[in-house]
Amino acid sequence: MASILEPNCEWRAGDVADPGAWTEVLSATEVAELDAAIAHARDVSEDFLDIGKADFPLPTLGARLQKIEGELMNGRGFVLLRGLPRERWSNDEMCLAYWGIGAHLGKPWPQNHYGHLLGDVTDQGKAPGDPTARGNELGQIGLEFHCDGSDLVGLMCLAGGASGGASAVCNSVALHNDLVRERPDLAEELYKPQPYDMRGEQAPGAKGWYEVPVFTECGGRLFVRLIGAYIRASQRHPDAPRLTDKAIEALDWMHDRAESGAYSVFMDFRPGDMQFINNYHVLHGRAPYTDDRAAGRVRHLKRLWLETEVLEDRPRYFRNNISSHWARQKVISRLDMTQ
Repeated sequence: MASILEPNCEWRAGDVADPGAWTEVLSATEVAELDAAIAHARDVSEDFLDIGKADFPLPTLGARLQKIEGELMNGRGFVLLRGLPRERWSNDEMCLAYWGIGAHLGKPWPQNHYGHLLGDVTDQGKAPGDPTARGNELGQIGLEFHCDGSDLVGLMCLAGGASGGASAVCNSVALHNDLVRERPDLAEELYKPQPYDMRGEQAPGAKGWYEVPVFTECGGRLFVRLIGAYIRASQRHPDAPRLTDKAIEALDWMHDRAESGAYSVFMDFRPGDMQFINNYHVLHGRAPYTDDRAAGRVRHLKRLWLETEVLEDRPRYFRNNISSHWARQKVISRLDMTQ
C-alpha cells in the first residue's frame, strides 16, 4: 500500500507565491569571488572537463551553495540564483561560472547519447512530432511538467527570446501524497514499472524503450520519474508493454493536477539567472515563447544534470550509470545562437 512520504517537502502554489522566498541574489563580494574563480580555473585548464570543485574555489559562496543544496534535497526543492553579470561576461565566462557553481552542488551527468555534460535548451530545429525530439531541442512550444534524468537539474539563462518562455516548477511530493490520499489505487499503479520511449538514443541493437516506475520509495524518500510524453510515446513500439487503463487514468490525474496551477509557480528568467531543482521532488515545465532571430533575440539556456552527494542511496535505476553508452564520451556543448 502506497503511503505518504516526506510531507516536510510538500508545498502548494500559495506557499511559494513570494519570489523572495526562493530567489537567492548574489552579493558583489560573491560575484568578485566568481571572477577570481574563473581566472583561477583558466590557469588550471582551458577545458571545462578538467575543472572540478577544487579548481573553482568559492570560500564564501561555496558555504552558501552547500546550504542551498540541503534545501534542494530536504526542503522546498528549487531555487533561483540571480546576479551573474551577463552584461560584462562573455558566453564562455558565463558557462565557466555556471560549470563551477554546478561543481559545488554535484558531479556532472551525461544528458544524451552525445555525452553532453553541459547542454543547451534552445530551438534546435526539431519538430514536435519528431519521435527523436527531446524537450531541450524543441523551440517556441510550451512543455508540460516533467522530470529529467538526474538528481539535480540546473538551467542558466544566456538569453531570453522575444516574448514568453517563463519557467515553471511543480511540487511532485504534494502531487504524490494527494494521490495517495484521494486515489490510493492509482498511486499503487504508478509504483509499477511504466514504459518510456528512448527517443532513438538507445545503444545499437537495444530496445527503443525502457521501464521505470513513476514513484519509488527508497530509505523513506520519494523518488519520482514522470515524463508523460515519453510514456505515451512508448506505445509506438510494438514490443513495449501496453499501458493499463488504470495507469492511463493515473497519468491523466497527475497531468491535470500538475497543470491546474495549484501545485506550481512560474518564474521569468533574466539573462544570468540560474535555476536548480531536486529532480525527484520538483517537476519543471515551460510556457510557450517566441524568438526573433533577425533581432538576435533567441531564447538560450544552458543545462546541467548533477549527481548530489547528499543522497546516501537511490534506486538502482536512478544511479549515474558510468558504463552507459551515453557516458562513453564527454562533451561540452557550445551552440552559439547569435550566429
